[in-house]
Amino acid sequence: MAADQVARTDDQLNEQVTPGSADAQSVKQARSYVAVALLGAAGFIVTADARLVNPLLPIIAGQFHTSIGGAGGIVTAYAIPYGLFQLVYGPLGDRIGKVRVMVIAMGLFAFGTAACALAPNLLALDALRAITGGVAAALIPLSLAYIGDHIPYGRRQVAISQYLTAIALGNIMSTSIGGVVADYLSWRYIFLAYGVISLVVFGLFVRAARRTPEPAPQRDGAQARFSLRGAVNEYRHALRAPVARLVMFAVFCEGVFFFGGFAYTGAFLHARYDLRYLVIGVILAGFGLGSLLYSSIARWTLRTLGENGQILAGGFISGGAYIAIALIPGVPLFIILNILLGLGYYLIHSTFQTKATELAPDARGSVLSFFAFRLFLGQGIGAWLLGLTVNHSGYPLTFIIAGVPMALLGVWFVWRVRRYPPTTPASAKTAPQVVFE
Repeated sequence: MAADQVARTDDQLNEQVTPGSADAQSVKQARSYVAVALLGAAGFIVTADARLVNPLLPIIAGQFHTSIGGAGGIVTAYAIPYGLFQLVYGPLGDRIGKVRVMVIAMGLFAFGTAACALAPNLLALDALRAITGGVAAALIPLSLAYIGDHIPYGRRQVAISQYLTAIALGNIMSTSIGGVVADYLSWRYIFLAYGVISLVVFGLFVRAARRTPEPAPQRDGAQARFSLRGAVNEYRHALRAPVARLVMFAVFCEGVFFFGGFAYTGAFLHARYDLRYLVIGVILAGFGLGSLLYSSIARWTLRTLGENGQILAGGFISGGAYIAIALIPGVPLFIILNILLGLGYYLIHSTFQTKATELAPDARGSVLSFFAFRLFLGQGIGAWLLGLTVNHSGYPLTFIIAGVPMALLGVWFVWRVRRYPPTTPASAKTAPQVVFE
């Protein structure tokens, strides 16, 4: 239904308008929102696919006669290529075009996801999940880079918040549907369904790319060819400014402490309250509700608080929620605090992402890919470090260790960023060159 709506809206926007007329700018702006909707559809299905395996591990382990740890290799097989290939797609998208890379990645993703439903053994399933993880890595960073290329800075954070809403919905659907499938259906059905949906999104991407060909990036000679040395130089160029390194360090810390703590919220609910996994999945879906709440008030918070105010608010809300979870027991309160975790996270994270889109306008793909890689790296390290805390000291201290640095992160970042002179975003001076039509 959502894909059909995107296509119908797209067709309506192709009605002739007189160039330079009063309606031309409105049509261009509307087309940019159609582009965000299509990118959001891809982000939704990629996020849902990435998270759906966790509730299914006991079922898959039983069918393939292995342990939970053995089945957990599916998660590793997906996560490692997803993290590493982030570093490849950014420079590649900057050289040959972001949409071109996303179209190819979406097609391979649809194939890999649907093929998982037919996996005859665990080794084949591991291999297919590695393929889908490797190609899925292209879609979210390049989507954010595309938004940065084509939506002016003044409207960009609202557009990013709308895009992140699709990501949040993917998180909600994956935990909820995964729990239902684990209890009542075959795990193969969900992979097949996600593969079919991905194929529809792939078709919309192909249609958009044909109707509005993406201009080739303006690069000469060796810069136009992709190479390892060229990719390394691209990252050096993108991260040469001190503020760029500041943003990357901040998002790494966010990954360590926020997601390092969040990784153990489900286990905490099971250990303390002995809840069923289906109930835990539904409760944790409240994190996505916090994102929806943020999306609904994003214009107001940006206008009222400004970017630095959002970072401060996000740090204090998420950090305070973690500390309250540690100190005040109760499932009803946890449900509320989990929603606040989602709100606080998206307040601070969407602002970091918006700043990242403007760090190097001529290398946005590289910047956003490295941004995602840093967040992913922080998540992995944080889950390991805070896992040691869980084992030795329990959950309350773990959540305090997650919460206090999150509150301090906002204060520290705002203090540091104010030391740099304000600049006018380059994209605020120019109009988008092309959007999906």
